[in-house]
Amino acid sequence: MFKLARYLKHFKKEVILGPLFKLTEAVFELIVPLVMARIIDVGIPSGDTGYILRMGGLMVLLGVAGLGFALTCQYFAARASQGFGTLVRNDLFRRINSFSHREIDRFGTPSLITRITNDINQLQVAVAMLIRLVIRAPFLIIGSVVMALLLDWQLSLVFLVAAPLVALVLYLVMSRSVPYYRTIQKKLDRISLITRENLEGVRVIRAFSKQKEEEKRFDEASDDLAATSVRVGKISALLNPLTYVIMNLAVVAIIWFGGMRVDAGALSQGQIIAFVNYMSQILLALVVVANLVVLFTKASACAARVNEVLETEASVKEEHSGPAAPAAGKDTPRIEFRNVSFSYGDEGDYALQNISLTIAPGETVGIIGGTGSGKSTLVNLIPRFYDATVGEVLVDGVNVKKYPFSQLRRQIGIVPQRAVLFAGTLRENMRWGKADASDEEIAKALSIAQAADFVQKLPQGYDTAILQGGKNLSGGQKQRLTIARALVGSPPILILDDSASALDFATDAALRKALRRETKDMTVLMISQRANTVKGADKIVVLDDGGIAGIGSHEELFETCGVYREICLSQLSGEEVGR
Repeated sequence: MFKLARYLKHFKKEVILGPLFKLTEAVFELIVPLVMARIIDVGIPSGDTGYILRMGGLMVLLGVAGLGFALTCQYFAARASQGFGTLVRNDLFRRINSFSHREIDRFGTPSLITRITNDINQLQVAVAMLIRLVIRAPFLIIGSVVMALLLDWQLSLVFLVAAPLVALVLYLVMSRSVPYYRTIQKKLDRISLITRENLEGVRVIRAFSKQKEEEKRFDEASDDLAATSVRVGKISALLNPLTYVIMNLAVVAIIWFGGMRVDAGALSQGQIIAFVNYMSQILLALVVVANLVVLFTKASACAARVNEVLETEASVKEEHSGPAAPAAGKDTPRIEFRNVSFSYGDEGDYALQNISLTIAPGETVGIIGGTGSGKSTLVNLIPRFYDATVGEVLVDGVNVKKYPFSQLRRQIGIVPQRAVLFAGTLRENMRWGKADASDEEIAKALSIAQAADFVQKLPQGYDTAILQGGKNLSGGQKQRLTIARALVGSPPILILDDSASALDFATDAALRKALRRETKDMTVLMISQRANTVKGADKIVVLDDGGIAGIGSHEELFETCGVYREICLSQLSGEEVGR
């Protein structure tokens, strides 16, 4: 948690003044038993009603003033804790957005969501308690002991015996509960994962009637979390009973030995009441300390998880802030892979190996291969979603590592395998690649993507609301809109990563025809498992087990590449193969 304390420097006033107001309230609270003692020892024996009323008024005044100081502290604590949480959350989100796909894959989406929500909420509560109670509670304990020593040092020995016993209980409970809270946060990640999978895959789950199995899986994860929480709860639950037992025994000792001191004339009855009040204050303060131990134990586990994200450096970084100067020669390839190999893990097998490939400006290239052959991995290296482990990837003759992200990715229109749309209007979704795109540019992109017909039938046209994830659209409609979104602004490079899988063959053919007609100067990479989709490309790259099995036209590869021939014969008729 100390590493995150740097965020509190923005709230120095609140962090300093808040505890000061709380300390002032605690001072007033320490004075109250002395006033009560004076009422008992002076006012009541003499029957002085005026004195009793004056002292009673003083107690009310101390209470009202203490309430005012406490509310002021609460205000400062709220400002600091909420501001702290906002700053940490913003930095955490900014850090997550800087991650490459590698880091996102390592942490997992459910875990990152839990860290940016639940974990930071716990930290906010910890900051609020830090300002309100962390200084007040120890001050009350120490102040009560000091006041007791001033009243009668012999009787205050009871305090000095009770305090170490309570401290021992706190240490034993804390040392055993801390590991459990770290485990609880991981099990929360597990529940978040199952919940996310069920919400996103609800149609599949219902299609296979797997509701009961998923309920059982969720129940098992929930029960596992509950069992761990109960286990740590049992340990934490020992705090209050044990501290109460110790403190109540201390009160009994004060009354017992205090009675002897009163009989001996060394103490007054009012002072004994003051002693009991101070012991009660210590008891309440120790209960607060016990709860703070639990709270800060949870916060410590959460802080470790937040720091893990904040301290993780992205494996793909901008190495140059200034714009790159692409080569302008006619012979310069638009995209070039120079002996590229790539591995997802530091010591894992290569997903791509020894890839050398040149793609000219305006060329349409089909990339085909079996499942897991490395098609998507290959194109993900171009916009630097991942960096090549070995070799170089160049765009316009410049290594992609020398481009600022914005300059590189502005040149590339990408349609991922999974069609993703965002909540908002259709027009807002179309303008992701070009914020100032006109309706004419959007209309052209929709026409090429074969989406114009169904968009025209929408009740509000471009202003039609798109639900989260495009839930109010079919799979084919979403794919066509994501293709149109990539085409808006006419990027020099267009990557279609198996983006026509939900389209029927007629629409797929019309899309390919429109792309060839309307994007003559655009370099198009079409990744597909359909031979029909890539057979008309200027050049086809066949991947097999991470390596290039063949490069050439449809006719050349059918004659020379066994992998391509096998794919064609499994999908096309004899007439289609020869066409």
